[in-house]
Amino acid sequence: MEAALSSSSVLAATAIALLLGLLLLRVLLRPRRLGRKNRRYAPLVGSFLNQIINFRRIHDYHTDQARRFKCFRFLHPARSYVYLADPRDVEYILSTNFDNYAKGSYNHNILEDLLGDGIFAVDGDQWRHQRKLASFEFSTRNLRDYSSNTFKRDAARLAQVISAAASSNQSVDIQDLLMRSTMDSIFKVGFSVDLDTLRGTNEEGSRMTKAFDDSSEQVAWRYADVFWKIKRTLNVGAEAVLRRNIRVIDDFIYKIIDEKIEQLSQERVDSMKKDDILSRFLEAREKEPDKISRKYLRDIILNFMVAGRDTTATALSWFLYMMCKHPNVQEKVAEEVNEATKGSSPGLSMAEFTENLGFVNDLPYLNAALNETLRLYPSVPADIKMCYSDDTLPSGFDVKAGDAVSYLPYSMGRLKDLWGDDAEDFRPERWLDEGGSIRQESPFKFTAFQAGPRVCLGKDFAYRQMKIIAAVLLHFFKFEMTDDGKGVHYRTMITLQMEQGLRLRASFRS
Repeated sequence: MEAALSSSSVLAATAIALLLGLLLLRVLLRPRRLGRKNRRYAPLVGSFLNQIINFRRIHDYHTDQARRFKCFRFLHPARSYVYLADPRDVEYILSTNFDNYAKGSYNHNILEDLLGDGIFAVDGDQWRHQRKLASFEFSTRNLRDYSSNTFKRDAARLAQVISAAASSNQSVDIQDLLMRSTMDSIFKVGFSVDLDTLRGTNEEGSRMTKAFDDSSEQVAWRYADVFWKIKRTLNVGAEAVLRRNIRVIDDFIYKIIDEKIEQLSQERVDSMKKDDILSRFLEAREKEPDKISRKYLRDIILNFMVAGRDTTATALSWFLYMMCKHPNVQEKVAEEVNEATKGSSPGLSMAEFTENLGFVNDLPYLNAALNETLRLYPSVPADIKMCYSDDTLPSGFDVKAGDAVSYLPYSMGRLKDLWGDDAEDFRPERWLDEGGSIRQESPFKFTAFQAGPRVCLGKDFAYRQMKIIAAVLLHFFKFEMTDDGKGVHYRTMITLQMEQGLRLRASFRS
């Protein structure tokens, strides 16, 4: 967002923060009280000023530090930011001592304007309530079948859009198309709403997603901007833009909720459609009207949108980028898909081919290529928790109550002592055993889907959707970048979206 990240804004914030930072360092670095002299804290590598200066490349900046120290910290007003890249420490905060590391009020305050009281922003009873309802829904065969059919339908529509571009020798922004396609899928699966943003027939949906992406970037900026609360109170600068974007988002989401409530109120209870997740929460709302408000439903929808749209589309965008950078891997994936479908009748249309897909669990090399993409480009590159009480990590470093403790999937995927000397190389074969089956890694080392009690409920759904889309696209098309020399960089926000999208040219496979 230009308002948040313009050079003038960063320089102004840096100049003001410098004075405060010097005072802060003077206070925080003064001699400790005698009772705490034996504490061992992680190496101090900088302050929030370094985070501001390196905001646009923050994940690579953290990786630079993680190569030096598996546990390190930055100073920030009122607390330290502690960063973890050691699987032992990650397992400790995500599982072993789960109750001591949670989102906390600090994260909730930053995320609340956008994500409200949704599952990604809350702890305790609210988190358990949402997870319980969603877990039940994800475990039903109805949703599995319903979602698979939806993924196939939208993959066919995506292939048809790309086909039109290939026929006219036009390039496409594949990230934009994937975002639109997965947006359509999650609203159909989650809320039984046909958006059709992929084909551009829903301008309201397109405006809402633009507002959401900009808001996600601004919320991420709050972690570095020590003055964001003042700006919000005064309604100035980027916070004023955020407030306008939130209104666009709310208008769209509340309209969907009201239409769904009206739809269900006109149906008899015994015939109520419960294939989608929103219907499940609306059914629970009838039993607990005080617990599930209209605002709560809005928060649930937006959090599921992040889970079902942003993460999947982001992963597939980086996957296709890797396919273009490694055409030999692209050909291997295409060959595997062709081998798996050679019994299909020749001459099937894209829609017919996609409808008959039933083999996605039998594509180990595609699975390995997706894993390798997520290792290097995890959809959620960093995840932050709050420490509730003083503690000592398995690595031997102490953390204090109130510290922000974050583990780093992006950085961990690039560490040689975790993945070998070729850690920065894209090599799907590292995920295959001698028999060609998928090699499993510890979820505390490969943290793309979290781990422990908060492990991603939709992991299997995400893999199924990614495999369907990847198999269809690479079966029908070859992809190459339109400008091979142009660098691709992420946009610093909640997820790892590409900053300027990804323009590819598709050609038909013979």
